[in-house]
Amino acid sequence: MKIKKPRSQDRSKKRNPNRHSAQRPSSHEDTRRPRFSRDLSILYEDDAVIVIDKPAGLLAVPIKGSATPSAWSLLAEKLERKKQRALIVHRIDRFSSGALLFAKTAPDRESLVRQFLALTPVRQYLAALRHRIANSTTDEPRTLAHYFRREGMYQQLRTAKDPEASRAELRYSVERLFPDASLVRVELVTGLQNQIRAQFLALGHPVIGDRKYRRAESSEPLIDRVALHAAHLEFIHPRSRKNISIDCKVPPDFQHLLRELARAKPAPVSPALNKQRKR
Repeated sequence: MKIKKPRSQDRSKKRNPNRHSAQRPSSHEDTRRPRFSRDLSILYEDDAVIVIDKPAGLLAVPIKGSATPSAWSLLAEKLERKKQRALIVHRIDRFSSGALLFAKTAPDRESLVRQFLALTPVRQYLAALRHRIANSTTDEPRTLAHYFRREGMYQQLRTAKDPEASRAELRYSVERLFPDASLVRVELVTGLQNQIRAQFLALGHPVIGDRKYRRAESSEPLIDRVALHAAHLEFIHPRSRKNISIDCKVPPDFQHLLRELARAKPAPVSPALNKQRKR
């Protein structure tokens, strides 16, 4: 006689292996996956480099051992038809959108990687944040500096005294204020993973939709991902040595969020966040 396995065991086999098992914010976190087209939008291309508009939800580079599509794998397939290659230069988060640069030859990649290691490319993001940033004007640039230690997949806030902590620095200006949110333009000075998300969380203004660093964002109904968009990229061309400047338009889901934020009424500030913002 055959013994049937309980349904719960059968369902466990169908779980997505790419889900984060640690610190999962809620049971709803992995059910809201942004949809994206496999047809990549090209922002700039020549014989040496190519810049694409990476949609939110698409990995920038492959996960080892996974068949999940990535911007690199889709682009490599596209360029292979022209007997060209796609070589990784830098990355942006999976659930962020925007400008992503690849090289086509090894020497071009080497030149570009040196620039990124030297932190010379201009990398600007648009981020929608919780709450209005106090005492701000739309033309007033500010600098944020924190120290973080990487623990697992997360950046943990530390102090300069921690020998294992890395300095994170960015500059930002307020593009627009909403009843209970802020749109900021951020320019990275350093390049830590999740830097923008971790630094604004430390400031008391978490990025809307960032369920990785704030569990409450898993229930955000206005956008199905972190509200972070790589809007501008500048670098020196590896061959001509000319400055290349790329702008990337805000995608429809981000535009929808901004429209709804403009219509919203101010919400009461939670005591925890209010205390955090006053530090």
